[in-house]
Amino acid sequence: MSEKKIILTGDRPTGKLHLGHYVGSLAARVKLQDTHQQFVMIADAQALTDHAHEPQKIRENILEVALDYLAVGIDPKVSTIFIQSLVPALPELTMYYLNLITWNRLKHNPTVKLEIQQKGYGEEVPAGFMIYPISQAADITAFKASVVPVGDDQIPMIEQTVEVVRKFNRLYKTDVLIEPKAVISTIARLPGVDGKAKMSKSLNNAIYLSDSVDVITKKVKGMYTDPGHLKVEDPGKVEGNPVFTYLDAFGQDKAKIEELKAHYARGGLGDSVVKKYLLETLLAFLEPIRKKREEFAKDPKEVMNYLFKGTEVAKRRAEQTLSEVRAAMGIDYKI
Repeated sequence: MSEKKIILTGDRPTGKLHLGHYVGSLAARVKLQDTHQQFVMIADAQALTDHAHEPQKIRENILEVALDYLAVGIDPKVSTIFIQSLVPALPELTMYYLNLITWNRLKHNPTVKLEIQQKGYGEEVPAGFMIYPISQAADITAFKASVVPVGDDQIPMIEQTVEVVRKFNRLYKTDVLIEPKAVISTIARLPGVDGKAKMSKSLNNAIYLSDSVDVITKKVKGMYTDPGHLKVEDPGKVEGNPVFTYLDAFGQDKAKIEELKAHYARGGLGDSVVKKYLLETLLAFLEPIRKKREEFAKDPKEVMNYLFKGTEVAKRRAEQTLSEVRAAMGIDYKI
């Protein structure tokens, strides 16, 4: 039997995870862990590239992200969950790779350019933020991941990793590093409850996996729908309406959802009715996740032990790759 393909995936611990994370990556990770060798990285070092002023926030959210992973079904006995900053081979690999990519190339990475604009850095871009595509290349290659699930906005990051791999292997006449392939989620990005294109922690428009019933109820009731649907009898727009996007993502009764869409489109169906059904749908979906999360949260030391055990596995794997990289470069000095 052939060896399982290796996946690297993960999240920045800047806050708890939300429904957008579930649709975009978490659900796929739960499935893929049975067919692939999966490394799930809590990217605290990367989070510090634009949160250096609040390390305590990053530290606290490592546990929160881990609880979300366990609650949705990522199994630490199957997937290797680890903390990025505790794997010393990663920054060393980053340092070697930085010599293979020009500063000009980094400046013109489309993802980096867009994020700099979104964050309003201007000329005050932290150097660590500028080089994080190379840090990502170190993360991916350290575990020899051939599969990296990403959103379409992250494709330039994978392309930059491929550049590093090809240049390293060509320059040092080796095949040590593996070219990764980006795998794009087939599920459309989940919009925010405010109707904006992306559900985001920073935009404060997310429904979190850990939200209480009262909080979810409030968010769903205040959810953006079709601004032109002023009266119940008015025809409403289904396409681009977050309520129906969420029903498509989480609803089980597809026939009923299609019936609601048709009724809404021809008029005679109020937003409150559709939101009530969405609320019932989300509460049914989130209740078992929330209960599992609450159980794991009773023993935070055990949760951190899962991370420390996974980190030891990750350290050994990354150290092996680092040894091969040093040997290929001819800097594996012996006393």
